[in-house]
Amino acid sequence: MKILLIEDEERVSSFIKRGLEEQGNTVVQAYDGVVGLKLGYQEDFDAIILDVVMPGMNGMEVCDRLKNIHGVSTPILMLTALGSTDDIVTGLETGADDYLPKPFKFKELLARLTALTRRNTSGPKKTSHILRVQELEVNLKSKEVKRGGVEIILTAKEFRLLEYLLLNKNRVVSRTDILENVWEVEFDLGTNVIDVYINYLRKKIEHGFSSKIIKTVIGMGYIIKD
Repeated sequence: MKILLIEDEERVSSFIKRGLEEQGNTVVQAYDGVVGLKLGYQEDFDAIILDVVMPGMNGMEVCDRLKNIHGVSTPILMLTALGSTDDIVTGLETGADDYLPKPFKFKELLARLTALTRRNTSGPKKTSHILRVQELEVNLKSKEVKRGGVEIILTAKEFRLLEYLLLNKNRVVSRTDILENVWEVEFDLGTNVIDVYINYLRKKIEHGFSSKIIKTVIGMGYIIKD
């Protein structure tokens, strides 16, 4: 894999780079957010490892610009000493695909990178770029979401969550399913992040409508039904 490592602490950056290269990866380093941002959208990488607290531009802003302005689809693993639920939600809200608090064991970093870059071949096939349920319409190409003809603005992660639920319409999906297919990780984030994002999504696509779209199946997960 070709990996972009954006980390301002040289000792930490060297440790990660050495470990990844021993596994046969190619690592490009950046020591501040501005340089990392430029590399992130100008070059092709299989994954980006991004620290949060950095000079020039912090990791949250770098991630937001890469994902939501430049449209970079490269999976991003965010590293930080900040580990509260709010910090994790903020990081994921900007477009990060996974979140690893410091300090961490290198084998966990490696496992998460592998999970992020592994292609999901067992998921449902997309037969159309338009997904519909009730008055809700989702365009997978333009990334537009409308309900009753009114456009709804979603973050990148909210869109991916809604897309996954719709692709599995009439089927209960568990929190584990969501972690593996939306966040592309096999590890419990240790927080209520999934519930938080379900609530975010509900507020945006159900507010002002009498009928609910996302239903909770207690003890099992969530479902969208026709």
